[in-house]
Amino acid sequence: MLLSFIHWNVSPEIFSLGPIHVRWYGLMFAVGFLFGYNQVEKMFKHENEDLKWLESLFIYLIVATVVGARLGHVLFYGWDYYSQHPIEILYVWQGGLASHGGVLGIIIAMIIFSKKVSKRNLLWVLDRIVVPSVFVGALIRLGNLMNSEIYGNPTTLPWGFIFERNHEPVAKHPTQIYESLSYLFTFGVLWYMYWKTKAKDYQGLLTGVFFVLVFGTRFCIEFIKEVQEAFEKGMSLDMGQWLSIPFILTGIFLIVYSIKKGPVIYQNQVVTGKK
Repeated sequence: MLLSFIHWNVSPEIFSLGPIHVRWYGLMFAVGFLFGYNQVEKMFKHENEDLKWLESLFIYLIVATVVGARLGHVLFYGWDYYSQHPIEILYVWQGGLASHGGVLGIIIAMIIFSKKVSKRNLLWVLDRIVVPSVFVGALIRLGNLMNSEIYGNPTTLPWGFIFERNHEPVAKHPTQIYESLSYLFTFGVLWYMYWKTKAKDYQGLLTGVFFVLVFGTRFCIEFIKEVQEAFEKGMSLDMGQWLSIPFILTGIFLIVYSIKKGPVIYQNQVVTGKK
């Protein structure tokens, strides 16, 4: 029986005008952040929060995501190279962003934002931004697909992708799609929890679910993902899995902590909750 696979040869560029190159990855990134802005704006309106926070919040988020993801790639995946070529750390347009670093960057930025701008508990801020953030992650993974990067091991499944731009001779697992679908599922769960339940009143609950679902599925998908760096060969777990474990454990802790603590509701800057 002749196997039929998906031959993937899509250009990562949408169009170019002289030195300006518009890529699918950048478009996905931008659309994701616009969607995120819209969703957080709806949340703030729903909770009668100060909309003046929004502009500052998204400046913090965009800078933290790019800087954190870049430094994460440099430190976790490419330190041997970048320590010898430090100027290239700034060459973000050449690729090399790590999602774990992006999340750490966002957490640090939200610590600063919560202290300087919102004056709210860090978990309050994180519980709002994780809902649209996971949708952004889904779009970014589709951007990886358009770049023909970060895919899986060989497969005989009919939905395997032959990445022709990389001269791959056999079909590979389209792990970008697997991750994107898992993030969309997580977005649906978080969206339902925020809008249809009282989960947002349990500080850390939404963030905990985010960590468990996002990094739990990431941990599992890594088993069929192609090795990204030479140093990962022969490892029982790859770097992405080792980096996911602390987030999964933190997520479990936050879920238990938030449920035990009970609801925390802000009313005119006065916190009420279970005593």
